[in-house]
Amino acid sequence: MLLCTALVQAVPQSASAAATRYEAESATIVKGAAESNHSGYSGTGFVNGDNVTGSYVEFTVTAASAGTGQIAIRYSNGTAATRPADVAVGGTVVSAARAFKATTDWNTWATSTLTAPVEAGSNKIRLTSTTADGLPNLDYIDFTVTSSNTEAPTAPGQPSCTAITENSLTLNWGAATDNVGVAAYDIYEHGNKLAEAAGTATTKNLTGLTPDTTYNITLFARDAAGNVSSVSPIVDCTTLRSSDTTAPSAPGTLSTSGLTANSVVLNWGASTDDKAVTAYEVRSGSTVYKIVTGTPPATTTTLTGLACASPYTLGVAAKDAAGNASPPGNTVTFTTPPCATDGGVPSGITTVSTGWSIPWGTDWMPDGKTALATERDSFKVFEVTPGGTRTQVGTVPGAVTTDGEGGLLGVAVDPKWSTNHYVYFMHTASEGNRVARMTYDGSSLGGYTVLLQGIKKSRYHNGGRLAFGPDGYLYASTGEAQTPDLAQDKNSLNGKILRMTTDGRPAPGNPFGNYVYSYGHRNPQGLAFDRNGRLWEAEFGDSKKDELNLIEPGKNYGWPVCEGSCSTAGMTNPKKTWTVSEASPSGIAIVRNVIYMATLRGERLWRVPISGDTGNVGTPTAYYVGTYGRLRTVTKVPGQDQLWLSTTNCDNKGNQPDGADKLFRVSIT
Repeated sequence: MLLCTALVQAVPQSASAAATRYEAESATIVKGAAESNHSGYSGTGFVNGDNVTGSYVEFTVTAASAGTGQIAIRYSNGTAATRPADVAVGGTVVSAARAFKATTDWNTWATSTLTAPVEAGSNKIRLTSTTADGLPNLDYIDFTVTSSNTEAPTAPGQPSCTAITENSLTLNWGAATDNVGVAAYDIYEHGNKLAEAAGTATTKNLTGLTPDTTYNITLFARDAAGNVSSVSPIVDCTTLRSSDTTAPSAPGTLSTSGLTANSVVLNWGASTDDKAVTAYEVRSGSTVYKIVTGTPPATTTTLTGLACASPYTLGVAAKDAAGNASPPGNTVTFTTPPCATDGGVPSGITTVSTGWSIPWGTDWMPDGKTALATERDSFKVFEVTPGGTRTQVGTVPGAVTTDGEGGLLGVAVDPKWSTNHYVYFMHTASEGNRVARMTYDGSSLGGYTVLLQGIKKSRYHNGGRLAFGPDGYLYASTGEAQTPDLAQDKNSLNGKILRMTTDGRPAPGNPFGNYVYSYGHRNPQGLAFDRNGRLWEAEFGDSKKDELNLIEPGKNYGWPVCEGSCSTAGMTNPKKTWTVSEASPSGIAIVRNVIYMATLRGERLWRVPISGDTGNVGTPTAYYVGTYGRLRTVTKVPGQDQLWLSTTNCDNKGNQPDGADKLFRVSIT
């Protein structure tokens, strides 16, 4: 019998948006000037107020709705004396003679944060000096509103499609309702945002679509306070087959040059088409290695990410806007030069176990003799031996699917399992996503306990990876549940890396005093610690860039402000990025100071060497491209230079029948 105990940490979701930055040099300045003679500031400079009473800087900020505004003031004070200032919102002083203490020197910046009521629309925030010493130097304010309106809109009604053409359709849906008003609708195709519509609309013309393609569409409604509805029903809409049936001509002679251990330069002659050539695909058989686009697309490219000491046979095909593909041109065959690395490379792959249906999480028992593995949609947990024998040891109670990417996800075995018999799961439940603890006696599961709930769920973007750190605390990755602003909200559990104790409490030393370890994540699904105890993370992008991040406590990793690298102050850039067609990463593992990243859409295992003990990485290379389909989870085998690698070809994007997934062993030499 499974016993359900009552230890639950539930955290409410706030209706707050990502902070908006207002630079001081762009504000209204009275008795002062914008300068740039110190370092460490954001934007183009800072404001140096005159050393008089009554100098002020006034910011004009915008609130989407009335509520509580959080005002984070970044300043420097290179004197020994505190510089007080009145802070007023809308003409009312909300913090009198607020102390801006010394910051060592004028190049050292600090942040002073306060809250105050704000009105919907425009608000004036003024800082006025109250002594003859004047104001501190002001860099910017970050402004966030937590609305008093916490009621989400209802879900949009059943969508439908009309006026379908080769590359467009009209999407129709039933209006959502809200206690204040619907501000907008977000339109998704699977887990990627396709478009948005005004809150007053119930139709949207979607253009730029691909002919003869099925689009799996859902909608969310949101209000001005940032509250987001549950998902609408699903509609599948298929664009018409193109009237253009003429394929481009075959590309001209393909040749190679500049061959290295990990790259090659390809050149070919241009194709022709009755309309226009829109892309060239570099292929090995039916597997696409790279897509070259442009108007017109180039006829040369450098193909990177090749595995060293490996044979390749490549060709190029041309495509037009209708999706017609040219006959193949000639192929080129070459072998990349020998490997020059001290971290080893994949040297062989063998099948460990077959008959799986969407295996998601894997973790080894501390003795390394068996592992536990989860299946996402069946909610089953299996013990697996190194030889591939699998035995079901139980199911996780309360788990549900989301008809997308939710279900039974990550698993982690307590490092002290031999004495406490604890194992941990992340799964979707009726109210949201949970982190739960169970007991495992070596043959069966029992003793179900919810440790943490209040993690919003959605059809997609549920995160789900669990891992123990060298500090003994449990780390969990959470998606932003298709509500991007939650990623920037440090009071939300979504779009985060969380760090907790084994009894479900925030781990001591967490940067914000809650569960949040890092934030600004979209849909992180890979977690692994390197030999120096540093945490690396792999993360799905939206439509531009997937990311590999080095996680540091309290850092902001950008989403939804940034996707991939950006220059926005306060955002931490990834260590490596890929186009979403090359990656869509899930699990990661580290062997001999090399990160291995399993990818779904990219259908390849990326090898990414860490550069010694630095925080940088070397050139990524890809293995098994297109060979085994969608790769979900990769796990280091204890005591061996080996990986376990699993597929999820049975999911709703792989479309293989139940039982088609496999578990492989990869040797590293």
